[in-house]
Amino acid sequence: MKKITCFLIFLSSLIVFAQEKVENFPHSFLGKYKGTLEITSKRGTQKIPMEFHLTKTEKDSVFNYVIVYDKSPRNYFLKIVDQEKGIYDIDENNGIILPASFHKNVLHSFFEVQGNFLSTRLAFDTKQLEFEILFTRLENKTTTGGISKEIPEVFGYPIGVFQKAILVKD
Repeated sequence: MKKITCFLIFLSSLIVFAQEKVENFPHSFLGKYKGTLEITSKRGTQKIPMEFHLTKTEKDSVFNYVIVYDKSPRNYFLKIVDQEKGIYDIDENNGIILPASFHKNVLHSFFEVQGNFLSTRLAFDTKQLEFEILFTRLENKTTTGGISKEIPEVFGYPIGVFQKAILVKD
């Protein structure tokens, strides 16, 4: 009976370990993803065809990172900075390099450009990618709190544009 119990404990630990397998980013998610991007703002909702390509290059630490909006590609590179820590760069090939962090199959990036703040989120799965961008104008900043040492001043940024797509891997 002890042998059976030990075997069952061993087997269950293997099952738990298999379920907690961490994907090898970006290698596990290479491919071309396609779908429709929905852009929502105060002006309404717009839908456009979208693709995302994550493919190998000649360098082991650099990957093609291509976003295609309505058949117009934006050719970037994803560069591994520290894979163990989940630190990457998105190189736009024009002097702009955006820092990105990968955690639990999601690549995140925050950046400010021309008075706007953007948050990007790419959630990878084996067969699809959830792509999301949130956009706010810095001039729309709200301020609350700050009435005592215990209650700090807090800045809020109302989201003005939502972009979301579920892209399916080819």
